[in-house]
Parts: sequence; structure tokens; C-alpha cells
Amino acid sequence: MNTAGPVTLDKPTAWPALVDRAGRRYPGDRPRWCGDDGSPLTVAKRPGITRADIDPGIPSQWRYAAALGMPGLAPVTLGEGRTPLLPRRLAGLDVAVKMEAQNPTSSFKDRGSSVMLSVLRAQGVTSLLEDSSGNGGSSVAAYCAAAGIHAQILAPATTSPAKLLQSRFHGAEVELWSGTRQDTADEALRRAGERFYASHNWQPHFLEGIKLIAYEIWEDLGFTAPTAVVMPAGAGSLVLGCAQGFDELYRAGEIASPPRLLVSQPARCSPLVRAFAAGHDHVEPTQWHSTLAEGTAITRPVRDQEVLAAVRSGGGAMTAVDEADLGPAVLALARTGLYTEPTSAQVVPALAQFLAAGHLRPDDDVVVILTGSGHKAAATMAGLLDSNSR
Repeated sequence: MNTAGPVTLDKPTAWPALVDRAGRRYPGDRPRWCGDDGSPLTVAKRPGITRADIDPGIPSQWRYAAALGMPGLAPVTLGEGRTPLLPRRLAGLDVAVKMEAQNPTSSFKDRGSSVMLSVLRAQGVTSLLEDSSGNGGSSVAAYCAAAGIHAQILAPATTSPAKLLQSRFHGAEVELWSGTRQDTADEALRRAGERFYASHNWQPHFLEGIKLIAYEIWEDLGFTAPTAVVMPAGAGSLVLGCAQGFDELYRAGEIASPPRLLVSQPARCSPLVRAFAAGHDHVEPTQWHSTLAEGTAITRPVRDQEVLAAVRSGGGAMTAVDEADLGPAVLALARTGLYTEPTSAQVVPALAQFLAAGHLRPDDDVVVILTGSGHKAAATMAGLLDSNSR
């Protein structure tokens, strides 16, 4: 298994070490996607930053670059971050909606791609392999184009055409793979010895980019934290990013406590929810079904143990959303001016379920993260409109 890659750094950096599940540490200035034991890596814990460390002159998430602990890193940026936080009333609750569709490629994944590609470019990686059900691939393709890195994207044949089209426009080599999203990931792992594997689900620095959304929400709310954050999850990078970012802010003394993380998955593919409800520390192999929420159709999340632990340790919860509730949720959001794909819209019925179960209260300060745009799933959106107008 080729876990490392070429290094052409002019000089070593003082970047934080990488850590595997067994606690083994690896140099942070070397491109690596997993530990020697095959487990996923994380970046060693950082102390967090204060509001004095923000660079207000940078109109992107790179205003929080001090939180990365990578001095001298030249950003590969398309202006990601600084997405709006909009007031809405959803499922009977007054919430603030974080509109991640306003990132450059219309997905929250741009946050992770920006930091990941900045690091890999600095480490001398010139060609990489990524597997994706759509948003991750188009995001990686865009940032590879900006970084001058050749990208090969392996995607399920059922991926929304608009997402694949965007990847191709950015110059990525796109190959469709028959079978499920998990089949595609398995094939990418098989090929990892042929080309540097930069899966956004495996790369530790992708999570470092995602964690910056927590810093942004904190600044959006006047340097305070919400009491709960509601979000969808497939592989769980958004869950882990929020957990890490808010934990850093807590350890830096900037917030009184981290928010509860409330996570939804589609009932037709909800391995994390099932494991959480059963009290397991990992997901069990199970046969799942296709879902309109294609971006969260991950049957074996790479970081399942970390996601489950993060939600439990913070007093959070998980819920599964019925397939029949996805279309009405998309339309409910659209009627408030928010055009989002089913993967994101599942948070609307999830809000109602969390409220009914007592995980949310009417007086909670709730942030809801909408992860992607309806423009990236045009055929699915057209079908939903047609079926709900009959």
C-alpha cells in the first residue's frame, strides 16, 4: 500500500504531526494518506486561536490560517468561506442557516479542498487520485486546476451529470465506475498504489479546512457559539470539522462550551445512525439502498469511529430521515428562497425529529448547515418538482 508520495520541499516545515488511531505520529511535511496500519490520520491537536489571531483583511476562510499551525503555507484559494448565515423558521424553530452552496464550487467541501491542495502542492504532489459521488470530486478538480495538479476522479456511474461536467471542465480525468458509491471507493483504494491517493475522506488536511467553518460560525455569531449545530453526514467530514473547530475554540477560552452536534442521514443509507443507536463504536457491514440524498450515501465511512465518538462526547444525537420526506424538504427550503439538493434538505425533517425527541428546545440557538446546491442535481430537482406538482 503506497501511503506516502514524492517530496520536493526546499526545506522542512514546522507543521503539526499526523497521528493514526494507535497514536503513532508521522511528519506533517510529508504527503501521506493513512497510517502504517491502514487507519485514517488526523492532524495532531492544536490549541486553537483567539479573535486577535484573525486576519480581518482576508475575505475568505484563510483569515483563520493561524488555526492551521502551518507557517509559510501558500494558499490555493478560490475565495472559499465567508458564506452567509441567514435567519429562517424551519420545522417550527427559529434557526440560522449556513449557506455553504455559496462556496466557489457550490459545496462546503471547498473548505477542505483549499487546505488539502495547498498542503499537497507545497509537498510536491503533481498528480492525484480522488473518488467521489460528485461534490467532493468537482471541488478537488477545481482546486487541482488552481494548484496546477493533475486530478483523476473516480465516480459512480449514477453521479449527477452536472457534478461530473464541472470536474471535466476543470481538466480532471473523470472515470465512471459501475456499482455503488462504496464500490467506487473500494476501487480507488485498489488503485492507491498507482497514483497518490488524495481522497477527501482520507486526507487529514481536508478536515483541517472543514474545521474552519466552526471559526466562521463563531465570528458570524459575534464570537459566541450556538447551542446546537444540525447537519447531514455521509462520511462525516463536516461532523468532525465542527467538532474539532469548536473544541479548539473551547480550549482557547473563546467559548463557554462546544455546541451539541445533531446529525442526519437518509434512512435508506444510515450506517452511522444505526451504529449510534445500537451503542456501537463502529458501523457494521449492511446492505443499504440508493437514495435521493446521494451525497450522504456512504455505507462504510472511513472515520466512523471518530464520528460516533465526536457526537457522543458532545452530547449530540443522530436521526434517520425517511425518503418520502426529502422532496417536501427541498420544496420547503425553496419556498424560503433557498435552492438546495436533497442531501442538504434532509436537515429540515431532521430538525422536527430532534425537536420531538427532546434533543432540541425552542430556546436553543441553532445553526443549520446546508451543504450543497440544487444546481448540482438538476435532473433530481426536476423530478421532485414534477412529482410534487401532480
